[in-house]
Amino acid sequence: MKISTPFSETLGLRLPLIQAPMAGGPSSQELVAACAAAGALGSFGFAYTQPDDMKKQAAFVRSKTDRPFGINLFVAPMPEAIAPDAQRQALDAVAGYYRELGLGAPEPAKAPYAPDLEAQLDAIAEIRPRVFTTHFGVLPAPRIRSLKEKNILLGGSATCIEEAKRLESLGFDFVIAQGGEAGGHRGTYLRDPADAMTGTVALARAIVRAVKLPVVSAGGIMDGAGIAAVLALGAQAAQLGTAFIPCPESGAADAYKRELLNREEDETRITDKFSGKPARGLVNRYMKEMQRHPVLAFPAQNSVSGKLRQASAKAGKPDFIAMWAGQGAAMSRALPAAALIQELERELINALRQNAALLKE
Repeated sequence: MKISTPFSETLGLRLPLIQAPMAGGPSSQELVAACAAAGALGSFGFAYTQPDDMKKQAAFVRSKTDRPFGINLFVAPMPEAIAPDAQRQALDAVAGYYRELGLGAPEPAKAPYAPDLEAQLDAIAEIRPRVFTTHFGVLPAPRIRSLKEKNILLGGSATCIEEAKRLESLGFDFVIAQGGEAGGHRGTYLRDPADAMTGTVALARAIVRAVKLPVVSAGGIMDGAGIAAVLALGAQAAQLGTAFIPCPESGAADAYKRELLNREEDETRITDKFSGKPARGLVNRYMKEMQRHPVLAFPAQNSVSGKLRQASAKAGKPDFIAMWAGQGAAMSRALPAAALIQELERELINALRQNAALLKE
């Protein structure tokens, strides 16, 4: 039995499933290649990746499989120069943690705070992935036209109907409806993120009704039954991120994977303390103790927390790692990517059959 939607048929996927792009390590080239080869849409999160490395990792995937893959970038505007007083307060907040980990004194964040977006977009045009998606905003009209002329399917995250309609008006090809349960950064850019926390079920259905574009549903989906649920709402694919983090191909730190697999409840919280923007992750010491401390604007705060995250991962301790995870984290399982996709397909088929069995003449 093959399960397909117009969206998955367009991409030639074995099932309507996207392995979510996860910047900062989890969506490694090995994970993207494995997911693509297994029939899902493997996706790179290249928000913090320099253009040359983007090209190298894309070439690696193409050396392993001829299946399509996607790339995602953050398109949020960069902050202006940060005031010295703000720098001091942010550095004072983490100075004790730096000493505890033997890192010396934290240094002020210096521009540029992230890779040059225009150079990254030029790399996208050169790589020509089958899919390119944006987070935190949209692209200028000339970029949209240029990428679409290269036969690249364009998608963007929406956490509300207004954002989905903006994508449609600009000529994007599909919408990723990011429910409040989703792990990682909230993609909100037209509302206050605190006011754009609609759950996955309600958001997916609302956006399906509001726009004519194909809708991909994301947020808290961890198994085949969850995929079946959002397909029933009218979504044409499901995007899963947390489910793939424990895979051996994932680039997530071992301590991060262990924490995911050991959680038995939803122990996630939204915080801006790692990057400067709200993101959902597993609660740890840093998240709790930094709750009332000031942070720098996104993405400058990454410079402040980055060394802590790296040192904590190297030490095998979860205290200071940004362990992004959705509210379904307790359903995590440690399987190779191909085996996980096969299991998701089996569960999806079973869920669809069970739902069909509810129909009575």
